[in-house]
Amino acid sequence: MRQSYQIQGMTCDGCRKHVEKTLRSVKGVDEAFVDLNKAEVLLEMSSDIGIERMAQALKEDGGRYSIHPLGTHVEDAHKRSHAPGLSKGVSTGVYYCPMMCEGDKTYDQFGDCPVCGMDLVPVVTDLSEEDENFKALLRKLWISVLFTLPVFVIAMSEMIPNNPLFEIMGQKQWNWVQLVLSVPVVFYTGWMFFQRAYRSIKFWNLNMFTLIGIGAGVAWLFSVFGLLFPDFFPQQFKDETGNVHVYFEAATVILTLVLLGQVLEARAHSKTSGAIKALLKLAPNEAIRVRGTDEEVVAIDAIQIGDILRVKPGNKIPVDGSITDGNSSIDESMVTGEPIPVSKKEGDFVVSGTINGKQSFLMKAEKIGADTLLAQIIEMVNSASRSKAPIQNVADRISSYFVPIVVGISLVTFAVWAKWGPEPSYVYGLVNAIAVLIIACPCALGLATPMSVMVGIGRGALNGILIKNAESLEKMDQVNTLIVDKTGTLTEGKPKVEEIGLYDHSNLNYKDKNSVLGLMASINQMSEHPLADAIVAHAKEKQLKLEMPQLFFAVSGKGVKAKVNGMKIALGNEKLMEQEKCLPEKHELAASAVYQEQGKTVSYMSIDGKCVAFVVISDPIKSGSKEALSLLKKQGVKVMMLTGDHDKTASYIASELKLDDYKASCLPADKMKEIERLQENGSIVAMAGDGINDAPALAISDVGIAMGTGTDVAIESAGITLVKGDLRGIVMAKNLSHKVMRNIKENLFFALIYNTIGVPVAAGVLYPLFGLLLSPMIAALAMSFSSVSVITNSLRLKNSKI
Repeated sequence: MRQSYQIQGMTCDGCRKHVEKTLRSVKGVDEAFVDLNKAEVLLEMSSDIGIERMAQALKEDGGRYSIHPLGTHVEDAHKRSHAPGLSKGVSTGVYYCPMMCEGDKTYDQFGDCPVCGMDLVPVVTDLSEEDENFKALLRKLWISVLFTLPVFVIAMSEMIPNNPLFEIMGQKQWNWVQLVLSVPVVFYTGWMFFQRAYRSIKFWNLNMFTLIGIGAGVAWLFSVFGLLFPDFFPQQFKDETGNVHVYFEAATVILTLVLLGQVLEARAHSKTSGAIKALLKLAPNEAIRVRGTDEEVVAIDAIQIGDILRVKPGNKIPVDGSITDGNSSIDESMVTGEPIPVSKKEGDFVVSGTINGKQSFLMKAEKIGADTLLAQIIEMVNSASRSKAPIQNVADRISSYFVPIVVGISLVTFAVWAKWGPEPSYVYGLVNAIAVLIIACPCALGLATPMSVMVGIGRGALNGILIKNAESLEKMDQVNTLIVDKTGTLTEGKPKVEEIGLYDHSNLNYKDKNSVLGLMASINQMSEHPLADAIVAHAKEKQLKLEMPQLFFAVSGKGVKAKVNGMKIALGNEKLMEQEKCLPEKHELAASAVYQEQGKTVSYMSIDGKCVAFVVISDPIKSGSKEALSLLKKQGVKVMMLTGDHDKTASYIASELKLDDYKASCLPADKMKEIERLQENGSIVAMAGDGINDAPALAISDVGIAMGTGTDVAIESAGITLVKGDLRGIVMAKNLSHKVMRNIKENLFFALIYNTIGVPVAAGVLYPLFGLLLSPMIAALAMSFSSVSVITNSLRLKNSKI
């Protein structure tokens, strides 16, 4: 029989394996399958043995996990999510592993990653939290150095002729001094490394700390045992005075150097999140709230939707909202990457964190807290920084085999030196085996990808390129075909009504342009399309009275339909008119074709089954579109436009921008089919759009690119969002993707070549020819700085030109 239960307490893949192993040991359980994401276990049992026996088995195993019937409310650490706020100095208690062992999983307590053992890193929502971890590690490092340095001096003094320390006391007594001095390093400052090593072996998640723990632990335990029981060891382990060679200095120096590496990594890692910190600093702490004639300074958290706020010259805008009184120029470079201030007037939308110019104005708070654009940018950058790029799977596969192989090489090294090495051969074997364990640490390999991804995504955010996940960043480098929508993507997306055309229908009650415009605006009040907004805005400029439509229905890719004053009205393209069986006559179409040939959009309106009018809407091509598309084509990217507009309009736009291809009169389904066709032919397709009708195509493309000026649905469906909505952002995104991928490959090369060379040298392959050996201390130093070299290489992306 089969039965499913909930499991509480799991945080990683090691937990999953351990729970499966424990439950399989229960008599009567044939098989156990754990789903980590659902926190559930499926048990195959010969009979119903009851939940109590399984609960007891988990309790006896240490009580870390518990089992419950399905449907019980269980809150696991790995399933908790925390939305970042913008309040400074308040800890959110959200942490993640910098090596992305479990992808974007977060933890609610600081500690070690349960898979690799690395220190968990706080999600950057508090500027002081990272510094606290760094200071704690730095404090331990200084304590470690304080005790390690005299141990090192005592050990190295043996190389000095007529050692002056021996005039104070003998070798054995100095060995006892080394033992005493090593205890704080082993059991306090470096104890966390042994804890991580133990956990890695217990849950069989072998990692860098497995090697460090075994290497330093063997050196220290060997020394203690040799000091306490010298008669147990053969002569070749002893010096001429009969004392066993001790390696307290190797153990303490190794642990201190690894701790140094952790400190340097913590320091370097904090620099990789500099983009998020820069965004956090943009959020003001206070705002001026206006109530009647009174003004008061309030904390950001106290602002409510609908509050009227005053923004003085030079102040940061506190929340998202609209200007209600006044005008000014706003520095929006933090969200657009463009340094030129933007003029804003009454009714215009302003964004939290942007900087006011030289004039004061009043604004209405419309989005506060986590709903502001700045908060959403920070959350997107944080989430993307924790996501896992597909290329990291290569490093993960290598790491999974790496540690067992290294342990094997270490054992072989000891055996070879013990049998064929010079005297004392066992001592040489032990020292070189430890050096192999230490220098082979795969930390640099694990950091190679996530560090580059974090810096790259932060670099993009500061230039108005919001990347949802690392996969989109990686795929963008491979894109060879770009599909673009027209309205709002190639064009400004701020269309204006240019002309209203009437067809001659003697029985029509609406015979003048204003009355027809009023109907068009009435039916479009409920539409989100930019063309609809243009018609409504034009009617309001003329102060026309609008009626509330009934039975409104948007026909995706064609237009809208509704009832107004009892009349059935349809407004849209020729496909909609054809669907309504009221297509204009050929001579009527000819009147509108003149405008379409000039790249303008024409929509037709029917009343009760008769096409009675058309509206001409112009939407100029964006100033940067031609330049951006030209640069993309130079990079080998084929550019194709898919639009729902008329063929004549599409042809004009395609000719102006010198597109490789275009297709007009496309419905959302047509765009999806075309993308699927291109993908089947081997193309890596990016789709750029801004409307609800673009969302399906954005979702199915290899990389969806949303214009930040478009709809929320489009942005949600895309992997990359261009805040400014400028196609030049696509060029920057592709350049950024290329630089990040090149940086990752450089990091992987550095990490792999380092281990490829380091392990054989540590094993002693150069000794027969050159007499060169690598001491465990030098191996530890090299290992620590290898990780920092990877991070330093990643940091170069912060200053790269995109």
